[in-house]
Amino acid sequence: MILPKTEHNRVLTMYKPFSVDYLNLLLSFSDAVDLASTRLSQHQIRTAFICWEMGKAAGLDSKDTDDLFTAALIHDIGALSPEDKIDLHRVEVYDTEKHCILGKKLLGPVPGFERIAGIVRHHHTPYPKLVPLSRKDALLAQILNLADNIERAIDRTRFILHQSDDISNLVGGLSEAILPEAIDLFLKVSVREDFWLDVVSQRIYGYLLNSGPCRHRVLDLQQVRDFSRLFRNMIDYRSHFTATHSAGVSASAVALAGFMGKSEIGCSLMEIAGDLHDLGKLAIPNSILMKPDRLTPEEYAIVKQHTYFTYSVLISIEGMQQIAEWAAFHHERLDGDGYPFHLTGKEINLGSRIMAVADILTALAEERPYRAGLPQDKVMGVIRKQVGSGALDGGVVDALEADYREIIARMLKSQHEAHEYFVKEIQPLTV
Repeated sequence: MILPKTEHNRVLTMYKPFSVDYLNLLLSFSDAVDLASTRLSQHQIRTAFICWEMGKAAGLDSKDTDDLFTAALIHDIGALSPEDKIDLHRVEVYDTEKHCILGKKLLGPVPGFERIAGIVRHHHTPYPKLVPLSRKDALLAQILNLADNIERAIDRTRFILHQSDDISNLVGGLSEAILPEAIDLFLKVSVREDFWLDVVSQRIYGYLLNSGPCRHRVLDLQQVRDFSRLFRNMIDYRSHFTATHSAGVSASAVALAGFMGKSEIGCSLMEIAGDLHDLGKLAIPNSILMKPDRLTPEEYAIVKQHTYFTYSVLISIEGMQQIAEWAAFHHERLDGDGYPFHLTGKEINLGSRIMAVADILTALAEERPYRAGLPQDKVMGVIRKQVGSGALDGGVVDALEADYREIIARMLKSQHEAHEYFVKEIQPLTV
């Protein structure tokens, strides 16, 4: 991967007005959710394309089309671990309700996503049980249900036009669970070879970015923060072991940046980067991420890819280059012995240095199910040792030590809020 040139003395207080293309962000985050396996690659993007085609056949207006397309792009957000996602794709999960309910709970707090959360909640609900939804929303949920079934039925080892008739025949057998209207919409578009070829095209991301629904919508800083909080929760809520980690990293990084004189917008960008710094862990199996014992060299090699994926996802979103660097370089070392890019001091900017300290601080000071957080003297002892070994920036660590109690207080407050929501809304559905 080609990295941008970075400067250690980049001034964090000078920014252009911040905005991000909504569709670009949504497509990239959708792609991130499907990092778990090559068998899942672009599952949600392909499902969204099928929904879009069926929506055009139905004559949906732009609002309904955008809501359906958005819901399809993130419909599996409630399947928190790679193992869960793979089992769903293999149709090895017989209780599909859990990830639908979790999806709604994750999406519900996002402003303006109430309807989308409802569609996600019911994307596996048979149509006779769709009483809570309006007629229009029930149709949208059914289109998504059918599109999801169609995409999962595709054999990725066979040429698509050699199996299109088989998949269409399979759809005919779903009449007890799917509205006849939705089935008719699919049968209308499925006669076209271009439809099937587009579904499996390697260019589908670019095609949808340039021609799909939700174009020409721009997100401001607060709206991007809302999305970063959504994905932070998805990343962390996979387990009670990690349920508040990114919340702590984000809060401590913002506090450190503020004490080092960074602007309000600089701190806001740091918050987003902290929320998303472990985005690439969506590709790491729970069996490795939650392993209680020491990782083998082979397992550790798998873990090392997480910051690469964090960077590759975020850098694909125009306007988020700075956030991508701050989020993804937190395991780089000033002496060049970090991973995965082996950057050296002059290539690691100040925001990335702050994030590296915030990540280690949080890991040491936060409470874990198997141990209490370490006291200040032990935390600083470990961190100072890493300054001496050439890993961390001594100036950032000096700032941490000078305002340690306030930084820790903000970290713990943020983690407490995240933990409260996890225990009340998420944990009961993950056991």
